[in-house]
Amino acid sequence: MTSSYSSPALANSSVLLSPGLVLLLASGAGFSVATLYYSQPILGVLGAEIQASEGAVGMVPMLTQLGYALGILLLAPLGDRHDRRGIILAKAVLLMLALLLGSIAPGVGTLLAASLVIGLAATLAQDIVPAAATLAPESQRGRVVGTVMTGLLLGILLSRVMSGLIAEQFGWRAVYALAAGSIGLIGLAAWRGLPRFSPTTSLGYGALLGSMLKLWSLHPSLRRAAVSQGLLSVAFSAFWSTLAVMLHADFGLGSAAAGAFGLAGAAGALAAPLAGRLADRRGPERVTRLGAALTAASFAALGLVGVVPPEIQLGVIVVAAIGFDFGIQATLVAHQTIVYGIDPPARSRLNAVLFTGVFVGMATGAGLGSLALGQWGWNGVVVLATLASIGALAARLVRRAAAP
Repeated sequence: MTSSYSSPALANSSVLLSPGLVLLLASGAGFSVATLYYSQPILGVLGAEIQASEGAVGMVPMLTQLGYALGILLLAPLGDRHDRRGIILAKAVLLMLALLLGSIAPGVGTLLAASLVIGLAATLAQDIVPAAATLAPESQRGRVVGTVMTGLLLGILLSRVMSGLIAEQFGWRAVYALAAGSIGLIGLAAWRGLPRFSPTTSLGYGALLGSMLKLWSLHPSLRRAAVSQGLLSVAFSAFWSTLAVMLHADFGLGSAAAGAFGLAGAAGALAAPLAGRLADRRGPERVTRLGAALTAASFAALGLVGVVPPEIQLGVIVVAAIGFDFGIQATLVAHQTIVYGIDPPARSRLNAVLFTGVFVGMATGAGLGSLALGQWGWNGVVVLATLASIGALAARLVRRAAAP
């Protein structure tokens, strides 16, 4: 499936992987993935200025996410076929240009086209994480991947906050323009500081994509990681896609309050390096089980919301959100550590398979969560999220003899 494996980056990892390079990789992952979320807080202002309908404006984040999903499936595997440095630089240039186009978009059509390209090019984050795993010595891989994932998660966490503040002071176009500038700086730093990576396969593009199916069939540990993380994503998405509706109906709170709950994502940013270190010391398998168990317990605790006194109900939701976010992100880092160790020459493709499972879970969770809320109320969402998390834990507990 792959050609002979030779990577100067791995051979010289002790020299190449300096703290400055780790910071560059973490920053690159954070700033690139943040471009997926900048548009969300500014849709109202944006739509009014370019005179677009709510439906048309709502397609901006949808096309961005669609582009990202397509990029993971169709572009991320190229990291095994070509020098990852070149791919990262090319995507950085494309992402910067797409953001600049968004900043000067005269109408919604141009903005929608830019949004799709932004999603496609933002997958450079999914090239950066395998690059970090390739550069890291095996004994430090979990810690390094965890550190880079901290940057990625902080990008998700802070993107909406920064976008809202910038738009309020300077207008929505400034958000896109400043985002383009940040990606330009990341690209320049990567051009100066990122080492070259030797391709690990000579497969053609069609065969490269087809090989992901072979990897799926060959490696039970890959299937288990994708299924387990996908189920956790079902639970995660079901909660966040219905939270605002529940808070408005049960507590009379608006979208700003629902957004504030997103600060619980800080727990995920904290979980990443801790999970990485624990995976290095005790093994990633144990971390996946602990993370999935914590997630299931946290979602189950949401069942107390209708039982405890009203004055502490919101507190229960906050604590549960911190718990499941910590558990999900810890499990993700451990799964990445497992997957990157399966077949080093195929890391980009393995990463694409894992995150395809995550995105399928996210989409499924959003649909099932809305259905559960409509049919059975908030308790239906809690049951769905809890059962999905228990399923993820079961997937980790059912081990085959040859699996890690």
